Amino acid sequence: MARRGGTEAFPDLGAHCDAADCNQLDFLPFVCDGCDRVFCLDHRTYRAHGCAKAADNGRTVVICEACGAAIERVPGQHDDDRAILDAHAKSRTCDPAKKRKPRCPVRRCKEALTFSNTSACKRCGQKTCLKHRFPGDHDCAATIRATVRAAAEKRVGMCGRDAQKKKAGGGGLGLPPLVGNFKIF
Repeated sequence: MARRGGTEAFPDLGAHCDAADCNQLDFLPFVCDGCDRVFCLDHRTYRAHGCAKAADNGRTVVICEACGAAIERVPGQHDDDRAILDAHAKSRTCDPAKKRKPRCPVRRCKEALTFSNTSACKRCGQKTCLKHRFPGDHDCAATIRATVRAAAEKRVGMCGRDAQKKKAGGGGLGLPPLVGNFKIF
């Protein structure tokens, strides 16, 4: 175990780092949960002090499809996912009513969609919260398609107007060339 540090007034305060070549007195030491040794701030990570038991401490979970709960695997046990989920179902902690509610699909909106605050867009059919119920608020696919179509039609229409101007003689009005050259006072 680590040597106790501290001062004369507080002899039990802090501990020396167990890392080789460090021996730093740290007043708030870290205890490694893998090897149960004491380390300073610089050597607290598994990689920094070369912990041999670091691989055994990884936390993994299995997600239950019915209730959305995360079931942690027990370190050292190598059960398959099906066995863990069966044990979860038998423990009667699996409640499908607890499954998370759907969320609003708009970016950065975390509103849960419930019976009373859900709106379905009439154009694209997407379900959103009441804040994003209008097509411009939820990037409605139908509105985007309509905007692109209108822009394309406008470009085509502009080309047609340019052709009419050239055919009419370049004047702003569609007058015959002789009349278009006279100035009206």
